[in-house]
Amino acid sequence: MADPKGFLTTPRETACSRPVAERLKDWNEVYVPGSLLPIISKQAGRCMDCGIPFCHNGCPLGNLIPEWNDFAYREDWSAASERLHATNNFPEFTGRLCPAPCESACVLGINQPAVTIKNVEVSIIDKAWDNGNVTPQPPERLSGKTAAVIGSGPAGLAAAQQLTRAGHTVVVYERADRVGGLLRYGIPEFKMEKVHINRRIEQMRAEGTKFRTGIEVGRDITATDLRKRFDAVVIAAGATVSRDLTVPGRELNGIHFAMEYLPLANKVQEGDFMAPPITAEGKHVVVIGGGDTGADCVGTAHRQGAASVTQLEIMPKPGEDRSPNQPWPTFPMLYKVTSAHEEGGERVYSVSTTHFEGDEDGNVQALHLVEVEFVDGKLVQKPGTERVLPAQLVTLAMGFTGTDQANGLVEQFGLEMDARGNIERDASYATNVDGVFVAGDAGRGQSLIVWAIAEGRSAARGVDRFLTGTSALPYPVKPTDRSLTV
Repeated sequence: MADPKGFLTTPRETACSRPVAERLKDWNEVYVPGSLLPIISKQAGRCMDCGIPFCHNGCPLGNLIPEWNDFAYREDWSAASERLHATNNFPEFTGRLCPAPCESACVLGINQPAVTIKNVEVSIIDKAWDNGNVTPQPPERLSGKTAAVIGSGPAGLAAAQQLTRAGHTVVVYERADRVGGLLRYGIPEFKMEKVHINRRIEQMRAEGTKFRTGIEVGRDITATDLRKRFDAVVIAAGATVSRDLTVPGRELNGIHFAMEYLPLANKVQEGDFMAPPITAEGKHVVVIGGGDTGADCVGTAHRQGAASVTQLEIMPKPGEDRSPNQPWPTFPMLYKVTSAHEEGGERVYSVSTTHFEGDEDGNVQALHLVEVEFVDGKLVQKPGTERVLPAQLVTLAMGFTGTDQANGLVEQFGLEMDARGNIERDASYATNVDGVFVAGDAGRGQSLIVWAIAEGRSAARGVDRFLTGTSALPYPVKPTDRSLTV
């Protein structure tokens, strides 16, 4: 194990954030570069190497956490990287973006602050890149089989890399102009700089994976054509249909889905715009939705110079400790303060928007809301609690309702949908159409990045078995396992 007494002698320490006044002036990641290196070995030493490591169960990928904690404690970064990559294609993504259900399942977390698993993970992979330990792994021989992957988010990239390394010829189709899906255009630069995507794509290209951007399957190329060209198809198109808010005034200018607003800010960082077509500069901004996407909107609005930022959530404020119905080692819904919330703004809970108010030119100027409470299991409005917020920019960050069907992808393939509006699949991730598989949010519904990677790896195994009759690829998670969906 790591340090036998580490969990007793070493307090939990996490990465240091840059001062708010400094980081609001740029779009770089919020953490102080290199702040983890002096402390991470001792932090890894807090791992108790439990007889039953519940962190394995907490992580859908089945990451070998005690093993790479031990290597990190001993500063054997090469061995730590090997153990980390044994179960995760892209630990630099999860180490920055995953909410760390592994830490919620950490045995130490029963009565002490959990091991900083996420910080150890990102330290190992950053060190691996710095030391040149991350290299292309092209297959020793080709199978002669071909596979298309639709979507280049974490599920699509994981499936593509696994299939390429298994010897198949893989082409990834992405409808956006750059590879990465929501990693590229949905995650702000201050949460993950896009250099981390770019160098993974270069690794995958060196291994043999091909990428076709600006091509939307269903519109630019039909499902029939795709099935003629390839022996198998993996649909990893995500759950990109945003949940709307149907209240009076929704049609006013200045009300946008989060996924209309956030990508434009990222395109500025890519050099496509000098200034974003939708900006919070000088405006009173209201973000509807209290989740991570809403927090991304909050941080983006701060950096664009908003006059004020208010985030609304219809549910009550979560507690800071586990509730009785979310016992260890389950993933609890707790009150958390992200880096964006540290930067300012107001968070308002238990409120519902009743309508929007506009000016004579059709631009949103105010948002009307009312407090709500649970009565007999239903949310009802509290009389006399109505109020008005100034709002010149409103972003809707209330989650997603399923895969985009407007482009004809689902219809052209003839795919069956489940009761939740997701693409139906069996235990091997196969759809009702022979040779067509689905992974990630398109089949699971809106979920975590760690689930997307796990499903991409699992779907690749199903495809490999379909193409060759057998497979040595891993199978981290079954499609029916929803125990950690949040």
